[in-house]
Amino acid sequence: MSSTSMKLVLFTLIVALLSCQGKNKKSSQSIYLNIGGEPTTLSPLSAVDAYSSSVHGYLFEGLLDHDVDTYEWKPALAAEWKISEDKRTFDFKLREGIKWHDGKEVTAEDVKFSYDVIFTEEYKAIQMRSYYEAVKEVQVIDKYNVRFVVKDDYFQNFDVCAEMPILPKHFYGNPENKKDFGKILVGTGPYMFAKYDKGQKIILVKNPNWWGLTVESEKQTWTIPKVVLKFSAEENVSLELLKKGDIDFLGLRPDGFVKKTVGAIWEEKVVKVKTENKTPKGFSFIGFNFKNAILKDVQVRKALSMLFNRPLMQDKFEYNLSEAATGPVYVQSDYANPDVKAVPFDTQGALKILTAAGWKDSDKNGILDKVINGKKTELSFTILEPIQDMMKYLTVFKEDASKAGVEINIKNVEWNSFIKLIDERNFDAVRLAWAGGGVDWDPKQIWHSSSIAGTGSNFISYSNKQVDQLIDQSRKIYEKEKRIPILKKVHELISADYPYIFFFNSKYSLYAHTKRVHKMKDTYNYGIGQKFWTLK
Repeated sequence: MSSTSMKLVLFTLIVALLSCQGKNKKSSQSIYLNIGGEPTTLSPLSAVDAYSSSVHGYLFEGLLDHDVDTYEWKPALAAEWKISEDKRTFDFKLREGIKWHDGKEVTAEDVKFSYDVIFTEEYKAIQMRSYYEAVKEVQVIDKYNVRFVVKDDYFQNFDVCAEMPILPKHFYGNPENKKDFGKILVGTGPYMFAKYDKGQKIILVKNPNWWGLTVESEKQTWTIPKVVLKFSAEENVSLELLKKGDIDFLGLRPDGFVKKTVGAIWEEKVVKVKTENKTPKGFSFIGFNFKNAILKDVQVRKALSMLFNRPLMQDKFEYNLSEAATGPVYVQSDYANPDVKAVPFDTQGALKILTAAGWKDSDKNGILDKVINGKKTELSFTILEPIQDMMKYLTVFKEDASKAGVEINIKNVEWNSFIKLIDERNFDAVRLAWAGGGVDWDPKQIWHSSSIAGTGSNFISYSNKQVDQLIDQSRKIYEKEKRIPILKKVHELISADYPYIFFFNSKYSLYAHTKRVHKMKDTYNYGIGQKFWTLK
């Protein structure tokens, strides 16, 4: 089928589905969600931000999936699988008759293609490579059987192969379609890409040919006919949308949960939920650019960390619904080192460290200075911030730092511009956040020096040879009990380098939804279970 014909098929399917949805947005046909911001790109091959992932989760699938309660593997695109005794070969048997959104059948060739493009430069899938570098090749056995052969031991080899997003070779492998990678998304998932209103929303419609419709265990999932994804990064705006019924679900930060969700409407129309589960919790942070002449000094970074007033922020902004982060891994994780504590707030201690490092206020203007590379340099830098709601944390930091002679400038930057500056490494410091990641921690993507190159996730250019060696060592160990002490040391070493100012880890999953939403329970063990939700 030609590219033009395929687009016509997609368009016809989408129009037909939209036409039967009805126009009443408050009906049980449509759920309205806020994903927090507009994706930088929709291409599944080069997207790196969480907003893009929120869209892709409805459209693309892996060979297997995790059970939301047990976290055990269960069939998805593959109905069967087998692991060799030496853990070097993984065989998957695809379900027969699975259709791509454009009607073509899924085959083993698509699986092989999905792996190959990760290491094909033109597709720019740099952020994924560290997970697949131990894979030697993907072999097509026949139309429905595919084999992954790995060349090195890596404890997550099977996991990354099983959950690798499978892409259609006939579409993403066709050079004629390259300009459409972010405009037309073709997957196998329970929803199909229907419409993208720039700056407003993305509309997804139920896939009438989804394989899960004929599988007993999946029949009660993804039953809502249409999903509308909106982009609102500011919590105050999002809460107003929720109260008006313009969105049906919203994840909440602690201050929003405590202070902004009060009043009669929260009894009548909207429900707020505080629940606990086993999902790893992420953290916000201020990341320092190690290329910066001032911030590459570990003593400066340590002093700045001591000027971050976590106790005050915990009280004013977090309402004790979070706990101070101690480093790059969730404090409740098996891999967290309990001997590593959150950096204490200590203005005088920070000033002593800076003085010992040669900083002084030589011209009495209130800002410390030092001669660096033969030039008098003031202790002044700029933090880029993409979300207005987070400015209050930086404002407190700025005020406390000024008392120690440090000048901090805060610049609110639009999300796409923000990501561009990060990719270009054109910043002093940035305030950003990492999600919790997988249940088993692998720090390589963010903390290994090999992840610095290009637009890799180690965008601050952090490099520690001992950390690299320990990460490499841990990845070759299958037994979790033996990995734990090694990664606890990694936690300790990274924290001692002060590459980030680590904010807080959430204790709870906080969210709100309209009373249109019907759910069996507030959470499952490894997620809140949105795929089981229905609408009243």
